[in-house]
Amino acid sequence: MTLNEFRDSLRHAAPPADVNAALAALWHDARGDWNAAHETAQRVDDAAGAWVHAYLHRKEGDPGNAAYWYRRAGQPVATDSLDAEWSRIADALLTAGR
Repeated sequence: MTLNEFRDSLRHAAPPADVNAALAALWHDARGDWNAAHETAQRVDDAAGAWVHAYLHRKEGDPGNAAYWYRRAGQPVATDSLDAEWSRIADALLTAGR
């Protein structure tokens, strides 16, 4: 799945069945459901889940918690726009899944 196809899936009622939980968390976030995104990301115990978790706490306005999750993910603390970070994470996770 490409990033554009993933974005197109946002018009559906549920995330695509073939995406992993970290991508499903990003899908929920893009649909405006931060709580569902956070709950989903919390269930992913790997670097991808930590990266999404970091992004969500950054979006929430909790930089200290976000920094912890960026460290767990092995990623630098993001300084670009939230939209740019969302796209970067989604693209990286979609590319990794190919």
